[in-house]
Amino acid sequence: MRVRSSFFASFCLVLEVLSVALFLRGFFPVPVKSSYSSKSKLSPNLSKVPDPLFKRVVIVLIDALREDFVFGPNGRKYMPYTRHLVERGSTHSFVAKARPPTVTMPRIKALTTGSIPGFIDVVMNLNSPALLEDNLIWQAKTAGKRMVFYGDDTWVKLFPKHFMEYDGTTSFFVSDYTEVDNNVTRHLDSTLKRDDWDLLILHYLGLDHIGHISGPHSSLIQPKLMEMDDILKKIHGSLILKELSRRTGALPYLLVLCGDHGMSETGSHGGSSAHEVNTPLVLISPAFKRKGKHFQQVDLTPTLALGLGLPISQNSVGRLIQPVVEEASLRDQLRFLHLNGHQLSCLLKDSMPAYEKEEGYEQFRVAEKSHGNWLKLVVEGNTSEVLNNMGKKVLKQYLEALRVMSAALSKQMGKYDMYSMVVGVVLVFQLLLLLLLAMPEALSGASEVDLPVSSALLSLPFYLLCLLLFSVHMLVCTSAESACYFCSLPWGLVFGAVALSSALLCILVSMAARKGTKPPGKSPSRASGGGWSLSELDILLLAGTAGHTLSLAASSFVEEEHQVWYFLLNTLCLVVFQDVCRKYFRERSANIGVIGCSEDEDCLPPSKEGYAVASPLTDFGVTGADSERWLALATPLLTLACCRLLRSLNQTGVQWVHLPDLGHWLNSSEHKTVLSLLAAMSLALIYFLVQRRCSWVSKIALALGLLGVYSYRAAVGNVMLPWQHSGGNMSKGTMKARFVYVFILGIFFTGSKDLLRSQVITADARLKSRGLWEIYSGVVLLVALLFRAHNLPVLCCCLLVQSLMAQFIWKKLHYDAAQTTIMHYWFGQAFFYFQGNSNSIATVDISVGFVGLESYVEAPAVFLTALSTYAGPLLWASHLICYLSSENRSSVAVGHGCYCLALLRSVPAAAYVVLVTALRYHLFIWSVFSPKLLYESMHTLLTAAICLFFTTMEQSRSSSRP
Repeated sequence: MRVRSSFFASFCLVLEVLSVALFLRGFFPVPVKSSYSSKSKLSPNLSKVPDPLFKRVVIVLIDALREDFVFGPNGRKYMPYTRHLVERGSTHSFVAKARPPTVTMPRIKALTTGSIPGFIDVVMNLNSPALLEDNLIWQAKTAGKRMVFYGDDTWVKLFPKHFMEYDGTTSFFVSDYTEVDNNVTRHLDSTLKRDDWDLLILHYLGLDHIGHISGPHSSLIQPKLMEMDDILKKIHGSLILKELSRRTGALPYLLVLCGDHGMSETGSHGGSSAHEVNTPLVLISPAFKRKGKHFQQVDLTPTLALGLGLPISQNSVGRLIQPVVEEASLRDQLRFLHLNGHQLSCLLKDSMPAYEKEEGYEQFRVAEKSHGNWLKLVVEGNTSEVLNNMGKKVLKQYLEALRVMSAALSKQMGKYDMYSMVVGVVLVFQLLLLLLLAMPEALSGASEVDLPVSSALLSLPFYLLCLLLFSVHMLVCTSAESACYFCSLPWGLVFGAVALSSALLCILVSMAARKGTKPPGKSPSRASGGGWSLSELDILLLAGTAGHTLSLAASSFVEEEHQVWYFLLNTLCLVVFQDVCRKYFRERSANIGVIGCSEDEDCLPPSKEGYAVASPLTDFGVTGADSERWLALATPLLTLACCRLLRSLNQTGVQWVHLPDLGHWLNSSEHKTVLSLLAAMSLALIYFLVQRRCSWVSKIALALGLLGVYSYRAAVGNVMLPWQHSGGNMSKGTMKARFVYVFILGIFFTGSKDLLRSQVITADARLKSRGLWEIYSGVVLLVALLFRAHNLPVLCCCLLVQSLMAQFIWKKLHYDAAQTTIMHYWFGQAFFYFQGNSNSIATVDISVGFVGLESYVEAPAVFLTALSTYAGPLLWASHLICYLSSENRSSVAVGHGCYCLALLRSVPAAAYVVLVTALRYHLFIWSVFSPKLLYESMHTLLTAAICLFFTTMEQSRSSSRP
């Protein structure tokens, strides 16, 4: 069966998206959970917990509160009252370490369940479902505790019908950092006067929103922290008054100040840097003395549970913060530690088959036995000093056992669904091999692939493979100890997957056998001969793509992947410079012999339609072969200069992201004038580069839209208007952003109309090309609106490099579609990092999702955030569509481009699934490979959509031809 290469590539890429999705479903582990019912009290012999230590608890959770905001050198300036309490008051102050992913919903789960959430919770953070596993809030409700909550509505979604009074506010509308906190504070005076509650939770969001908008060094940080400090002072003062009026012997209060996660140097969070994982934990109570130490964030869960007289959540991996209970009697302290140890030992039994050999479990059994002997002596009335020393020894044994068991459970972060992962790996590799075997045919002049589908489906091995694989599936699903996602799918869907895998294997064998008996096809643009003829550029493109894939085997190269792409891009520019020199200087004498060509003329080969390709210099208003020769020579050098400038604009990666860069310098208040001039010049150059291929209506809309972009940035305070003072009033710029959206929609409408007219009414190639370029200009205008002001030069350089490379390199040096596609892919990957992105979730700028919005609306917010994050690859892929569609031999070019894109996305996808499968037991993949897997899955989905668009364009073009 013969199919066009574009359709074949789109089919493979869609299947690969499904295979990667199945792999990810198996890779993101099921959290470690106890085998007991999800919400039940402790076993009968431990159901009697000691009496509570505190009568009333107030939790003040400040979103994105970094450890240095309280304990750092600026702590006395930012939060003076809190710092005074830490240094001189009755407090326990700690540094609580959060585990990645450091986003809000997983951190709330960690604080309330004591468990360690996985990276799949990053996706669930957008729409949090009700928390069904055992947790502190459910235990408090079951025990009859009266709870009040104000703040982030994630709590309300996680714990529906748990609070007797609540008022939730969405956490995603990051443009608001005042009302979102005022909505919490307005309830304080009335609530603190009442005595009808036992647990008060306040979740403030303003600090996190300021970080997303302007970073941790913004001038807005200090006023917000001082506001939080005043709120803590008000709460503490109210509790002190109630403490003075309480009767003798009544239980004291507990005031908890904490953060769910920190804030990176760019103002975001989600990764594993020190500023993101280190948060302050201050426990304030008249029963405390001052101490300080490092603890894990999950340790707060068992501490609060025992402090309130509640059972510890069954899935908690935290250990009791011992200084909190050190004022209790030694007998009560040992009771607390025994409860915590019993809960951890039960969880250890459920998560590790060989739990009896674990060091922590053995230590706990020894401590438990010593505890029993000590209790016998106490009951007998022994009060000697030896007994007291023995009790302290048991205390140390318990603490060590808790530390070891907690560490072991933290490493065992989940149970992988290995069967689903293996099925995903097999399918991804089959598709990769299929693309590799079909490459010579797909890149031939016919741009078609001959697939032996009929012979494969009618062969005996196909039916035997189906029977074998289905038997294996039955065996695995009936003998698996834990639930498997692939086993839970309907039988019809599973049989389809089995048949597909068997068919792919038979097709691969047939194609491999055919390749062994026939010489490989010719490359579409290679010289005559029996096989492939590779130039220096081809070797670089192949070696660079393969080298990047091999570099993913090291975690350091994943963390600093941008360095690989920067190196490859610089090398590519040098090789292109060599090709330009060879064409215009070394081989100039050879061109003189061409009929009708002189020494000063650039002899272009005729196209298939019989006419020469027109010179592109008319677009720039330049004529003459000498000017063209020098412009072509300058293009790679100018590209190198642009890349070097953009590298200095945004620090990225993991190791050096904290270092100052040109973007920090431009965003400082004293350099706002420089940033304003740079933004204005960038927008003007963007208009000059984009408007050339648009209709006059789109040109006017583009000009007004770019003016609106500058006005929006001036409204939000990033740049200045000529008549505006530096201290002008800031606003959200909602109306100005919506003004730009109107012109974006108008450009999209104009381009879509021209594109439809060229396909339905008349087969006008120029009209179709203009429609594509107009849609592209609309994408550029949307990206310009979403980009930060200091990133507008990134967009400007992107368009400049595209224009110069298209005019003077790809056309004039006659690079074929495969070479051009790989170059676009390389540039797209490099510009992803030029924007300041990295393989860490912390660099995702979620503030752009609310440009022009007055409230949180999920669909546009997610779309705008994803578009801004992937603006670099998207712009280069869109330019590739427009460029290949404007070529004279566009049908073949589009097919080659679609096929190369599919192949380029399949190679790293296969590498990632193998590496993650091989390294699944190593903890570092959670902080390195997990965010990268999320990025790559989204990027693969984006590439699949682009290839489908390629295929649609090619099919419509073929059907419109007479």
